Amino acid sequence: MERKLLHRRLPLTWAIAWRYMLGERSQILSSTAWAAFIATALGVTAMVIAMAMMTGYTEDLQRKLIGLQGEVIASPLVKGGFEQDALRLGEAGEIPGVARMGRVAYGEGSIASTAQPDGISIVLRGVDPDVQPGATEAGEAATGHTTATPSPADPPPVPGASALFAPDPRALAVDAKGVPGVLLGKELQRQLGVELGETLRLVVLDLGGRRPRFRYRSVRFGGAFSTGFAEFDASWILLDREVLLKARGETGLDVMEFKLADPGDTETIAQRIEAILGEEWIVQRWQKINQQLFAALKLQEGLLFLVLGLIVLVSTFNVSSTLVILVRERLRDIGVLGSLGLGPRQLWSIFALYGLCLGGFGTLTGVLVGGGASWLITEFELVRFGPEIAAIYFIDSVPFRVERADVFAIVTFALVVTIVASALPALRAARIRPSVALRDE
Repeated sequence: MERKLLHRRLPLTWAIAWRYMLGERSQILSSTAWAAFIATALGVTAMVIAMAMMTGYTEDLQRKLIGLQGEVIASPLVKGGFEQDALRLGEAGEIPGVARMGRVAYGEGSIASTAQPDGISIVLRGVDPDVQPGATEAGEAATGHTTATPSPADPPPVPGASALFAPDPRALAVDAKGVPGVLLGKELQRQLGVELGETLRLVVLDLGGRRPRFRYRSVRFGGAFSTGFAEFDASWILLDREVLLKARGETGLDVMEFKLADPGDTETIAQRIEAILGEEWIVQRWQKINQQLFAALKLQEGLLFLVLGLIVLVSTFNVSSTLVILVRERLRDIGVLGSLGLGPRQLWSIFALYGLCLGGFGTLTGVLVGGGASWLITEFELVRFGPEIAAIYFIDSVPFRVERADVFAIVTFALVVTIVASALPALRAARIRPSVALRDE
């Protein structure tokens, strides 16, 4: 009863095509139709999962790269640029959209513990832990001014990459013995085998004199952080910038990092910062710094789409063969419909719609299965890497994110190739004369 009502509501060509979809007269037709449906669904599933993997990997990599540094980084071309341009830096910090800015110093060295006496090579990142540089504190951040900080007996570990910008001042404070605190990457902490409050031996490379020198300093483990990058979590140390400058000397890399409220405004805000600071500063965007990496990922994503699209393309051969069998088995119907006045265009539409429905149902199933599988993989972190592999791919687990744009591209591609595959068998049915069809039947 429901089928009859549905057929009455649908146009004639749609009703006939839908009836053929539900028909059970031929075991051969049924088996080929199921094969076409399953092949299309599997191909689309593979494309959805693969594109979700690439999208998730790229977005997660982008988010973590932004988390390592500010979206905009300014470096002076002349010595003493931070002090000379303190007012202009303060004005740059007042730009709407700048959430935080701060002066950062970098250095190199090694660190050793009781469990790891030989030491491990490290990169030091010096920040102003007590300055939360908003618009009102931009001038203090530019000159490196700091104020007194509390020194609790037991500073807690600091989780998350946010510690790279706004670490808890208690974790980096100098204790009663004059030993400053440091934050270690979680993998570096594991390699050193240290506990909270344990004293470490820090060696910093000083390039300020005529020849390189090594400066030794005792530091205290004040907590751990995680950037999500195995390489950085195994080699980065966060400490007070003043402590680093005393050990490293004034010669070295110092930059001003601007953390933005919306990374999408990077270009606009960077242009305004360039206009304020002038030609004596180099202003870099995070996209430019990582341009080659994301260009390679974009190329890889496009190639992956094309390669997996071949699976869907091959599956359309099953749709085409199903239509060939359908045309042969419905030869009598073609003759009767033609005798009753159904034109070639309408006959073509019947079989083209049948192929489109078959491919459409397979595509829809593939999208649902692929989306569900992507959610499960991400939710339970089923794709994880060990430390060695994570250091290569910059990530310890791969999130699978299904984006609307990817789904639209996949569905459009699958339906287009299905229509193309259905066009030729449908054209063959449209060209059959009713008298020939009835005679041959």
